[in-house]
Amino acid sequence: MSRRLAFRTAVTAITAAAVAVLAGCGSGKTAASGSASTPGFSTMSDAKNTQHAVMAVPSTPRITAEGRTTAPPWDAPADPSARVAAAGLGMMGAEGNVMHIHAHLDVLVNGKPVTVPAFIGIDEKAKQISPVHTHDPSGIIHIESPAKATFTLGQFMTEWNVALDADRIGGLKAGGGNLLRAYVNGKQIKGDPAAIMLHAHEEIALVYGPANEKGKVPATFPFRAGM
Repeated sequence: MSRRLAFRTAVTAITAAAVAVLAGCGSGKTAASGSASTPGFSTMSDAKNTQHAVMAVPSTPRITAEGRTTAPPWDAPADPSARVAAAGLGMMGAEGNVMHIHAHLDVLVNGKPVTVPAFIGIDEKAKQISPVHTHDPSGIIHIESPAKATFTLGQFMTEWNVALDADRIGGLKAGGGNLLRAYVNGKQIKGDPAAIMLHAHEEIALVYGPANEKGKVPATFPFRAGM
């Protein structure tokens, strides 16, 4: 084999290997992002991601929350599609896979956990799903979007149909010796917690109770491997 032919052969092999690596990187099926889709929902194709990005994901996220002003527990809403629309998001017939991350929410009232229910942001009858949703009552918030974007706790709480601002969660208001505190990874956050952005593997805690009793605030959550 001539030197020139050998060089061309080597270049061809290197190029093929590079293409294979890039194809694998673009698949979105890495261990970190997770590859499983919600039962009953497929994962979007690239063309569908582009189409749904315009309809389902706003350029500016909602940083306030509106919903029920009642005491807990707060079930998943009976009208999930309407709540997703109220949050400024759109429903999709399949899960987006351009952005796939998970955050965790704990709600504690007087030291006791309040369940974050399954199927927030999922309309099982219509077979439609929001980019922000829950699969189970673990408190894990799934963000499976057809575009990279900023999503907030306010959007999620509006989907859940539970009011939230700096002084209240649902029907629980600050006053009478009680406070609402918000934490991200164990660090207290000032201002309206509805503006908290949802990032990968963050632990968000909303804690309501006596002002003089902080209690134990979770700082981390043990996400399973692959999430």
